Amino acid sequence: MAAVPGGLFAVYKPAGVAWGRVRDAVETRLLRELNAAPGRAPRQHVRFLPAPGDDGAMGLVAARVPVLADHPLVRGPRFRRLKIGAGHRLDVKASGVFVLGVGHGNKLLTDLYNCHLTKVYTVGGLFGKATDDFSDMGKLVEKTTFDHITREKLERILAVIQGTNHKALLMHSNIDMKTQEAYELAVKGLIRPMGKSPPIITAIRCLQFSLPEFQLEVHCLHETQQYLRKIVHEIGLELKSSAVCTQVRRIRDGVFTLDDALLRTQWNLQSIQNAIWDCQLKVKTELEKTLGHQDKSNLHKMDAEMAHAADS
Repeated sequence: MAAVPGGLFAVYKPAGVAWGRVRDAVETRLLRELNAAPGRAPRQHVRFLPAPGDDGAMGLVAARVPVLADHPLVRGPRFRRLKIGAGHRLDVKASGVFVLGVGHGNKLLTDLYNCHLTKVYTVGGLFGKATDDFSDMGKLVEKTTFDHITREKLERILAVIQGTNHKALLMHSNIDMKTQEAYELAVKGLIRPMGKSPPIITAIRCLQFSLPEFQLEVHCLHETQQYLRKIVHEIGLELKSSAVCTQVRRIRDGVFTLDDALLRTQWNLQSIQNAIWDCQLKVKTELEKTLGHQDKSNLHKMDAEMAHAADS
């Protein structure tokens, strides 16, 4: 009998699809495969059935027959709903790594959220026009020249953005940078806000530049995809031009990368079980590093599942 998976895994959300539809599609596929798997044999009970005796008279004979309540047509599907939770959302226009949790993975999603891990995006931009929603699909409101823009000028703006955000990172981390604690956190890469804060860009660099197009890599915390589109718009203004965002693609969400993200053709029970197993160790390691002083019940549950899988 197929077992319901439990843990965290990542899928690749395509652009143009709502995150809720992605989650529902994964749940539907899992339910279909779980219900199609062979189940336990129907229970048997003793019934007295009529049967002719040796003298031709009808009598009763004890016989073991299946319990009709266990028949699939009577019982219906064994699994009707799975609790699949969603990690950091991606809006309809964005694509990339989208983390889901099933079973006790729903609690692990909360633990990972409390780690406030960095997410990484590639963001495409186009100089020369502005729209009402900062994307290339929005209503055009302005056209501008862009021939004066160079990669060097763009990188100077990016350096200013990163410097400003670094100050915000230190301020919202509530850490005295002159202390031993700050030094130890810096060595471990743990200086980040551990509570609510405005969106913070921890690193930003130019990957490609070929006027009028450009592509950025953005490392950030507490962002929305619309915030990243607005950053592209503001970069255009700082360069005395305008710009729209052509793509927002998440390539890392905490410990999950594009290599971990299952494509739609892999949204099946076996692939999801394998993905959960492959990611368990790095999820456990990150939770111990960041939340090691907090409740470890979920870590113990992960240890038990990893040991069971290793033995099987």
